Amino acid sequence: MWSDTLLALFGFPPGTTLDLDTYTELVHPQDRPMIQNTLAEAMRTGAGFTYTHRMVLADHTTERWFECFGEVETAPDGTPQRVLGTAHDITRARRVHDELLALAEQDPLTGLANRRAVTRELERQLATGASGAMLLLDLDNFKDVNDLRGHAVGDRLMKTLATALRTRLDHTHLIGRLGGDEFAVVLPGHDLTQAAHTADTLRDAVAALPLVGPASRITVSTGVAHYGPGDTWELVLANADLALYASKAAGRNRVTVYEPGHYADTAKRVSVLDRLRTALDRGGLELHAMPMVQLATRRTLGHELLLRLDDGQQPPLGPAEFLPEAERSDLILDIDRWVLSTAIDALVTHPDPELRFNVNVSGRTLEDEGFAGFVLDRLAGAGVAPGRLGLEITETAAVTNLDAARALALQLRAFGCRITLDDFGSGFGSFVHLKHLPITGIKIDGEFVRNIDERSTDAVLVSGIIEIARGLGLSAVAEWVERPAQVDVLTRLGVRVGQGFHLGRPQPLATVLATQPTPPNGALSPHLTGAEDGARS
Repeated sequence: MWSDTLLALFGFPPGTTLDLDTYTELVHPQDRPMIQNTLAEAMRTGAGFTYTHRMVLADHTTERWFECFGEVETAPDGTPQRVLGTAHDITRARRVHDELLALAEQDPLTGLANRRAVTRELERQLATGASGAMLLLDLDNFKDVNDLRGHAVGDRLMKTLATALRTRLDHTHLIGRLGGDEFAVVLPGHDLTQAAHTADTLRDAVAALPLVGPASRITVSTGVAHYGPGDTWELVLANADLALYASKAAGRNRVTVYEPGHYADTAKRVSVLDRLRTALDRGGLELHAMPMVQLATRRTLGHELLLRLDDGQQPPLGPAEFLPEAERSDLILDIDRWVLSTAIDALVTHPDPELRFNVNVSGRTLEDEGFAGFVLDRLAGAGVAPGRLGLEITETAAVTNLDAARALALQLRAFGCRITLDDFGSGFGSFVHLKHLPITGIKIDGEFVRNIDERSTDAVLVSGIIEIARGLGLSAVAEWVERPAQVDVLTRLGVRVGQGFHLGRPQPLATVLATQPTPPNGALSPHLTGAEDGARS
């Protein structure tokens, strides 16, 4: 028997006769065994039950998600007599959940699995005792493409490369983008010979890609490592990385299978983590400041602080080379605290209320339960108006650690700090995050800005983002402003603040501070709230 309300949820008119077989045909085939097993177990034990399943409605087209709860009524001898239950349509909540889950495990630029998804799959393989191989692929001289051709060309190349790699692999192979120009492939059941052959196939596919410029040949270096019972995913990734480094050192555009000797060769160079630890202890880290500029007046409203390694050792390492390594370890927690402390110290020594900083927070630090207390203690002890300090959290990191990001944002915003969601719009669930994260501002992802003077679709999207930000009382900053034409379009759309090479390149923080005016003795910095910040921007 079905209530009229439930029949309506299933798409049937009141009073419809619906037998169990007809209902079962509407349930998704993959979910039927689970339902049958759950009901059988409930009738065997007499315990309550719950399950979630998909089904099509009476039109045999529309698919919905239902969450069901039930109980079994039994005779005194334990024989089941009736099953009673309720069903709830949870389709909307399920879609939001799926969007957030996809964003948490998907690279927003290429649509491939991200680092989290790759390491999780490798960990799952090892937990089941499976064996196989892992490939690490790194595009050769990709920095030159970005520097000479621009980030737009670099991003298009990443997407093209992802498609080329994906089409050469089958559904049993997991391919992901670990970050920057580094990709990984998990090959279950492959021995080293098979894995090397697959790597050669992928290398040839990359070499066949169209050139991005008159003299830009596209090649890829690859490291191959075996995995099996007893290994850890960290060890497998490290071995593949050592083999990749050997490919780079041997001239690039080649495939190298890991051998124990690679470790000895790599040990001769100073490890990235050792260099970072030494720099952290002895003063080898440096902050550069990139201005955020009011488009109408070209007045600088604040600076985003960017980390640099200046330890005098060779080879020089850029953020793309050392930050991913730091984020693989707990060292990033100490680095983030150093950046924040350095920023606050600079605000103390330069009490000009017009001097404001934004500091980036890594995904790992979001999980640091003591970080919010650390920030608040440092601000209170220094006597710095909290509104002069802003924290930037990337959308990807926020959705991956949604509860942690919300907890941190709540504590710091309540104290008066600005909280900005960086790379806004990079994920399908962007607007959902505005409901759940107590932020004060957004940074519009550069993907919407870089071609805004050439593509009307980008202008429409940015216009919508600005309207929503204005309606919610959020400040908005457009990233990657690199041409005067972008400024004209952004201004017409109502964007007031921008950031990019056209508006100002990063400079050493010391250089920026040297240009700050010295306020009169006793001058106090006003307390800027998130709302006031939004009004100014």
